[in-house]
Parts: sequence; structure tokens; C-alpha cells
Amino acid sequence: MPARIVSFFLAIILTTAGVAFAQAPAKEHFQNAEVLYDWVSNSRGDRLRTFVTRPRNVQGKVPVLFFVGWLSCDSVEYAQGETDGFGALLLRLIDQSGYATVRMDKPGVGESRGTSCDKSDFQGEMEGYQAAFDSMAKFEFIDTDRIIVIGMSNGGGFAPLVSRRHPVRGFVAAGSWGRTWYEHMLENERVRLTSEGKSAAEVNSAMKAFAQFYDLYLIQGQAPGQILRDHPQWKALWYDSPDGQYGRPAAFYQQLQALNLGEVWQNVDAPVLVLRGSKDTVMSRADSSAIVEIVNRVHTGKARYLEVEGMSHGFMVDNKFYAELVPTILNWMKQQLAPSN
Repeated sequence: MPARIVSFFLAIILTTAGVAFAQAPAKEHFQNAEVLYDWVSNSRGDRLRTFVTRPRNVQGKVPVLFFVGWLSCDSVEYAQGETDGFGALLLRLIDQSGYATVRMDKPGVGESRGTSCDKSDFQGEMEGYQAAFDSMAKFEFIDTDRIIVIGMSNGGGFAPLVSRRHPVRGFVAAGSWGRTWYEHMLENERVRLTSEGKSAAEVNSAMKAFAQFYDLYLIQGQAPGQILRDHPQWKALWYDSPDGQYGRPAAFYQQLQALNLGEVWQNVDAPVLVLRGSKDTVMSRADSSAIVEIVNRVHTGKARYLEVEGMSHGFMVDNKFYAELVPTILNWMKQQLAPSN
């Protein structure tokens, strides 16, 4: 009896007996790259999945794109293809660049183990990115003298901290921030309240309360629930968890607030490309342009700001991924990776 028929009947018998078959998880597939799976760890012992891609039919060492991800607990692995604009940008850069790439799933996301994402703080996540960055040295096909770091959303703000003192050829910050998290959140609250149709008087009153609320939360280190217990008059203003916000714990944002991005970016002497959509309601123009202003104040002309008319935070224009973003980034990267640079 052919082996495949034996396997078929065996499957029926085992299924009838209550033995479950686990389907292999879907994996990414690229026309021009192959995916290698690896692990890194942070100081808390979290075991973090990394995804390393190597371009097909390329000999010798190649440049590498290191991705620093967003705030949410979504995986950077897109086994189902381009399910959103972030995935479209990632997958197209991987398949069209001809470079190696490295990504990491944060603690508790995808196959990564350890603290669940909704409980993990920024420090543990940062250590994971740094470990993933350091791990590139063991791959013989990666040229660690030709690295571009691409930060997406939240990751674009602190991207230079990932590479630490290792020289890179450039940074791309897409939909990112370069001010304090306190300033970012106050502006976000104003935008949110206005978009909800609140009157100017209602917005003004709410902002006065939010200024005090976020001081206690982000700077003084109190959890939202504790603040509301002490200030019950603000309960109607709060719309998220008593322990955190946007699916991450309060400590995560308190650690973001503690960052000095002015110091981080003024020490960057590599070229920087800052991208933002004019319809981005998550990261404002002031958030993104701050990076350019900080870099160029110290290193004139090193940073470039590009705003795409009509593009959202998720790189969409008229509900479609803005495809021109890919060649724009690729052309800029090729300039930075040219032999004379």
C-alpha cells in the first residue's frame, strides 16, 4: 500500500482517537529573498524571535536594513501578506531592495516568549532590539559596515538608541516623533477631542485637566487609575485602562517620557530621512519635524523632511498603500550606501 494512503488512514485513526494535528504556522515567502529564523534575549530572559532575510542569487556581503517596530503588540511577521500599510512597506523593501534585513518581535508577540506584550515595559523591548542589532555580526552575508536603520512610528523616535555607538549609513524615521512623550500626548488629546466634535470651550477645559493628568502619569510616575482615584473629577476624560494605555502598561510610557530625544538625535551624524503623511493623526508634523530640526542644528543638511500629501499614519492614500514610498526610500538608501559614503 502506498505510503501516502497509509498516512491517510493513520490520520483518520488518530483523529478518531482524539489525537489533534497542529497545522504548521504560515510563513512568509519572498520572490527575491529567503527568511532565516533566529533568537535573541534581553536581560529579563525573554526569548525573542528575529527574522533575517538574505537576498537570493547575491554573492558576498550585502548591506542590511534593520527595522525598529511600532508601539502596538502586532507582529512584524506578515505571513498573510500585505494586510496593512506597515506590512506593505516592510515586505516590499525586503523583496525589492536586494539587501539583507533584520526584524524582531517584541516580548510576548508571535513566537517571542517571556513577559506578555501588554505587561512588558520599554526597557525590555529596547534591550531586545539592541540584542537583535548585535546579532547581525554572526551572519557572514551581512556587511555590518553598511547598515540602514528604519524606524516605523514609535520606533523611529528612539532608533539611534538601538545601534548605540555602532556607525550606520543612515536612519529612516517614518511617522515618528522627536519631542517628549508628554508633548506628543497633549497634542494627540487636542486632535482627538476636536475630531470628536467638542466645542472650543470644551477642548480648552479638557486640555487644562490633561496637562495635569499627564504630568502625574508620565512625569510623576502614577498609574491612570491611581490618578483618577485622587482626582475623581477627571474620570469622564479618561478613555483607557487604569493600568496603562493603548495596550501597553503605564511604565512603558513613563520610560518613553524619560528619554531625552534631543540628546539622542543631536548626537546623530549619519544622514536622516524623516517621512510623514499630511493626514497622519497619530504623529503630528511637530513630532516628526523635530527630528530634522535637532539633527540639522548640529549637522547642517544631514536630515531631510518629506511630507506626502494625503498619506495617513499607516502609509495609505485614498485607502491604498502609497506605493511611491518604496522607490523614494530605496533611492535615498542607495545614495547613502554608495561606495563614496
